[in-house]
Amino acid sequence: MSIFPPTDGMRADSCPGALRPHRAEDGLLVRIRLPGGVLPEGGLRALAAISAVHGNGRLELTSRANVQLRALRERELDEVVRKLSTAGLLPSASHERARNIVAAPLQGRCPPGRWEIRPVISQLDRRLVAEPGLAELSGRFLFALDDGSGSVLSINADLCLFPVSDTVAGLVITGRDTGLRFPVEQAVPVLIAAARTFLRERHARSSDAWRLSGLPGGAAAIVRRLGEEFGLTAPASPAPLAPPSRPAALIGPLREHTGGYSLGVVVPLGTLAPAQAELLDDLGGGTATITPWRTVVLENLDDAAVARARRLLGQAGLPTDPASEWLHVTACAGRPGCGKALSDVRADAARLTQASEGAKSGVLPVHWAACERRCGRPAGSTVEVLATGDGRYELSGGNLTSPRAHDLTELPAAIAQARRITD
Repeated sequence: MSIFPPTDGMRADSCPGALRPHRAEDGLLVRIRLPGGVLPEGGLRALAAISAVHGNGRLELTSRANVQLRALRERELDEVVRKLSTAGLLPSASHERARNIVAAPLQGRCPPGRWEIRPVISQLDRRLVAEPGLAELSGRFLFALDDGSGSVLSINADLCLFPVSDTVAGLVITGRDTGLRFPVEQAVPVLIAAARTFLRERHARSSDAWRLSGLPGGAAAIVRRLGEEFGLTAPASPAPLAPPSRPAALIGPLREHTGGYSLGVVVPLGTLAPAQAELLDDLGGGTATITPWRTVVLENLDDAAVARARRLLGQAGLPTDPASEWLHVTACAGRPGCGKALSDVRADAARLTQASEGAKSGVLPVHWAACERRCGRPAGSTVEVLATGDGRYELSGGNLTSPRAHDLTELPAAIAQARRITD
């Protein structure tokens, strides 16, 4: 098993990858990067098979549209890596943790998206891998490609492209529009040059910043460099980026520009069992896209295929209803995967959410945390369910004025009340 050392003498980035596992309580965890969330043909089935043989049999979807395998045994890691490579899931050993690209899940296929970005995802991935120096990008540095829908503009990406028109793109750095505008054909060269500049500035200052937000003046240095290399200048008062409104959840049938459908699928707690992964692989014709919201999108379906897919997915525990309660529930790893966890929060969250599916139990999202670290807590207003270690949970947030502890029998009603927004 090859585990790469840090590329310099600075603070090491512990973000896991396929070749640099994280040691968890239940074994080793590896994270497989999927640029744009796009899986190669048969990718879900291959991952499910690897996890079934070498791990806990489940696939974890991440907030960057990647996949994690858990409970792996160290003596089998070489075989896991071999199988990932054979399945086309590890095209570069040196850059595997640098291939962090999120993209609008519908990739321009559906309104209001207008930029077909799958070729851009592939081009950016190839350019990243082809440039040896960019292997130094940390496992946390993030590229984002929006299709004009605005669906990934709010994600905390270091570098984000947004199509201002069919022919012109804009650059957003750490959530702020730089005002730079350039032909869409220059999109990937601009991103690569910006990433190079970040690394150059990082080394020049002997900084251990993993991301642009941790490098004061980094954004300004990038804007200057892009001006020198591409002749780009930002107007004093650039027209603001104005993405159109979009659905709150990309779930259910979504009409494509070509007349067919994409189908957004809810993955409860972002975890797929082997049979579910195989079903998605079959229904998607061997391809599927993971989203940053831990859901899955199938594409290019006709009416009959959509109806069949929704029926089979519902039977398999994968809802396609945008009103599903599962869209609003997240949880940390909990027991047995985390040694600091005080309870199996995922099992408790699944049991209570399943019981409330179909009921109108509130509007605010709910996050289950197994300890005070509150790992995986989403941004924004959230009802929090915190394990206390005595079989009870402390409920806070939402419309509650102070935290209150409840046992499992009391929790459903208490959560429903806390989730309701009051005037």
